[in-house]
Amino acid sequence: MQMTKISSALYYYYQTIQKLFYVSILTSPTTGGVTTSFGMLGDIIIAEPKTYIAFAGKRVIEQTLSKTISENSQVAEYLLHY
Repeated sequence: MQMTKISSALYYYYQTIQKLFYVSILTSPTTGGVTTSFGMLGDIIIAEPKTYIAFAGKRVIEQTLSKTISENSQVAEYLLHY
């Protein structure tokens, strides 16, 4: 519930009422709820080199898709291109 409140406050108050520019800076690891909430709300999203960014882990994705994914598929440099 706390992430929902933070996300709502960021969007409603800071970006709608105050018209502020929001920059997300991601560090490794950025995973789970942070990825799906305020981590990706930024007007600009910056990640440190080699930052691991994911909602779910590699094993969970592979089991869900029934296929193997690249080792680097959740690294910032890879995500920049896709």
